[in-house]
Amino acid sequence: MRQQRRPRAEKTALVQAVDLLARQEHSTAKLTEKLRQRGYAAEEIAAAIERLTERGYLNDEAACAREFQYFYDDSRMSVRQICLKLGQRGFDSSLVKQCVPADIFARELRAACRCLAIKFARAATPQKMQQYLYTRGFSGSVCRTATDHFLAEHETEEDNGFEE
Repeated sequence: MRQQRRPRAEKTALVQAVDLLARQEHSTAKLTEKLRQRGYAAEEIAAAIERLTERGYLNDEAACAREFQYFYDDSRMSVRQICLKLGQRGFDSSLVKQCVPADIFARELRAACRCLAIKFARAATPQKMQQYLYTRGFSGSVCRTATDHFLAEHETEEDNGFEE
């Protein structure tokens, strides 16, 4: 004999928000947007957001700092790209700007060189490489410096006998 399933009760906004947060960290704005898309009333959403904030499950400042640090340490993205990505995820621009370190040139240069090494197996025209980096959000000075480093590295390899 098969048991018939009971129809599921509708989830409250709070339960739905907890489910969403269990899968991925969200900003308050993004979580509000997702709950609104699922048809919850504004008052119910506000109550859920307030409760999650009180309990410490929703903290935009800490979440923004964690996500910024993750992208900053583990990616080839420029700081400009990271800031745009966090903005798309619903974090306020003032929170994102607080996360940006004062001196980012060395990190940007490493990330740009890494991008070039992955994209270009051999030396291409400097303009093409600089254009590629610029479209990825790197500043003009980082683009030029990274391209110069990349080309110098390839010239050194050719001088060391890799050329036939």
